Amino acid sequence: MVQVNIPTTSEAAVKQCIENIERWNPYINAIVTLDAEAAMEAARRADALTQSGRASGLLHGVPILVKDNIDTAGLRTTYASGFFKDHVPDQDATVVRRLREAGAIILGKVTLHEFAFGVRSNNPVIGQCRNPWNPARIPGGSSGGSGAAIAAGMAPLALGTDTGGSVRVPASLNGVCGLRPTVGRVSNHGCMPVSATHDTIGPLARTVPELARLFSVMAGFDPHDHVSERQEVGNLLVDMHAGIKGLRIGIPSNHYFDGVDSEVAYAVQEAMRVLESLGALMVPITVDGAQTAHAYATTMIYSDACAVHEERLAQPDERWLPATLERMQMGLQYTGRDYARALRAREAWCRSLEDVFSSVDVILSPTSPTVAPPIEDGRSLFEATRAVTQNTYAGAFGKLPGLSVPCGFSSDGMPIGLMLEAAPWREATLFRAGVAYQNQTDWHLRQPALPA
Repeated sequence: MVQVNIPTTSEAAVKQCIENIERWNPYINAIVTLDAEAAMEAARRADALTQSGRASGLLHGVPILVKDNIDTAGLRTTYASGFFKDHVPDQDATVVRRLREAGAIILGKVTLHEFAFGVRSNNPVIGQCRNPWNPARIPGGSSGGSGAAIAAGMAPLALGTDTGGSVRVPASLNGVCGLRPTVGRVSNHGCMPVSATHDTIGPLARTVPELARLFSVMAGFDPHDHVSERQEVGNLLVDMHAGIKGLRIGIPSNHYFDGVDSEVAYAVQEAMRVLESLGALMVPITVDGAQTAHAYATTMIYSDACAVHEERLAQPDERWLPATLERMQMGLQYTGRDYARALRAREAWCRSLEDVFSSVDVILSPTSPTVAPPIEDGRSLFEATRAVTQNTYAGAFGKLPGLSVPCGFSSDGMPIGLMLEAAPWREATLFRAGVAYQNQTDWHLRQPALPA
């Protein structure tokens, strides 16, 4: 089992995380670069401040792992690519700088799928990441290392990134919490992009309150990020305990439950009953346009990725994983006209969602239609990714914030995730619902055991 002793000092917290990394990483391969010595030094400094009656910020002395497509000054950042396997940035990404200023301790970097472009979390730098609940299964992606690390107790907090589901899917498949913020809420400056029209950095943690605390530090306008917007964050840490009596939760009659595994559907329905018992109102809804959102989002995301990697795609070499290269090259087929049609479809989809959120506060669905599939399942990377992102792509295409929380387990012991989505900039509503749900359930407290 993961060690769950509550540390009394920052040094003890960092030491516990390092011990869990040493125990778990040989099985799940989540860590790209561990900065243990620097983390221990930072922890001792944090403890000295604590003893003097001071604190450096909201995350004072808290260890955190950072997805390896987010720049960390002086610490290797590979973007999960053979092209950058020895790359060391000279500046922190904006979110990393904010974490340090709030007192967080950077433990190291966690793995992801190559260039954050796939659900299997495999890359040429360290190979395949594995799910701690069953190492023969994928951890999701692209932030699979972040989700697996939280589940295995390697850190209490982690950063991921989400283009079409890359925070929410790993959260679901590993049995932890993950938030996709509204695009523009958190700065992407210093993060290798996939699609600037969809990308956002997001937090992962075991509980919603921890998630909200990390998000409170991350969020805010950044003039260095052209997608960043000036939006008031507010005091999330007080409002999230307000309860959900009268909260209108929309249950879609189309798309979101299509093809969902029976055990996943049952767990989500049980979660609905819990939320209803707390005073939430279940409202049947139809979400027009949901069925086509995935295809149009694919057009934009793949086209944007091809623009980012244009030179590397022009003369591909052995530094690419064949599966990632095959999937990304699919974006080369799209034309400017295709992209224009996708933009018009996005405008219509966002308008349709505005209508939905005039009658409900939250849309509820399974995060993924299935539990974590096997690493070797015979499908192409495109097929495997499309299958688990059925619901997450739609929200990303509509610029919605989305929260995944654990809501059960399958009969073979794999986690199941519940997704709650709100109107843009309404992350506080999601935290309120997530906290209320976790106060009544213990799915988020369950932990994997080390393989025999």
